[in-house]
Amino acid sequence: MNASPTPDLARRLAGHVQVLAGTIGERGVFRPDAYAAARDYIRRELIGAAGPHAQVQAQTFASRGETCANLEVVRVGSDPSLPCLVIGAHYDTVQGTPGADDNATGVAALIELVRALCPGTWARTLRLVAFANEEAPFFDGPEHGSLVYAKALKAAGERVHLMLSLEMLGYFAKTPGSQKYPPLMAPFYPDRGDFIGLVSNLASRPRLLELAEAFAASSAFPVEHLASPEWVPGVALSDHHSFWREGYHAVMVTDTAFYRNPHYHNATDTPETIDGAGLTAVTAGLAGALARLAAG
Repeated sequence: MNASPTPDLARRLAGHVQVLAGTIGERGVFRPDAYAAARDYIRRELIGAAGPHAQVQAQTFASRGETCANLEVVRVGSDPSLPCLVIGAHYDTVQGTPGADDNATGVAALIELVRALCPGTWARTLRLVAFANEEAPFFDGPEHGSLVYAKALKAAGERVHLMLSLEMLGYFAKTPGSQKYPPLMAPFYPDRGDFIGLVSNLASRPRLLELAEAFAASSAFPVEHLASPEWVPGVALSDHHSFWREGYHAVMVTDTAFYRNPHYHNATDTPETIDGAGLTAVTAGLAGALARLAAG
């Protein structure tokens, strides 16, 4: 599968980000009407993107008196002996931010990956999921949407080759010194924030390298990767951690959040701050990489 960052892809990605972070804005259980609007928009877009090739299902759970939903698209593979791929992005925000990069960009990419991948025939089953309740105070607790989902997969005996957490994919900077790192890492990585990062724990390192190779074979966009102990600041702070907890291999795909983006968790995280060309290139690269992994 040859994926390319086309103008149509760029337009659709920008439209998703604008609706989620511009029209709807802050979304979560503490703003239930906005949360429902985001959920309904994502569901409609997933249905349209999947077409006749897959159905959208909701995994519901209670949170602070509200009903929350993980929205899942499953593209069944041709070889049931192969472990599946899970691709996920959370659609809630912290209070006080419209969440353009965190995480409308991840959700936008998820929708477009459904559009790119669902028409294909793959050896591995693909599970593409929009997660509720990633942000505080729910992270790593019983109402954390991806943890609810990962626990259900484990209980069902589902085998997972790799989970990808799409966490902030749209902020890039070419200025020297624009990229920061945890202690002691800076000498080994670029000082410009113009790349996409792939981050895993040590146990997931072989899958991380597999994904990095597949992305590099599918895209010329700069990519860096890191396999690290989970206690390194920022390494575990997204939905991939839920899968680590359940013993699955998982990788975070990220623009590195607060190590680069000055708008992280602020009211200024608006659609105008998003690098549309970068988001488009990363999404196209992920489509190509996932096609390679899904082929078995």
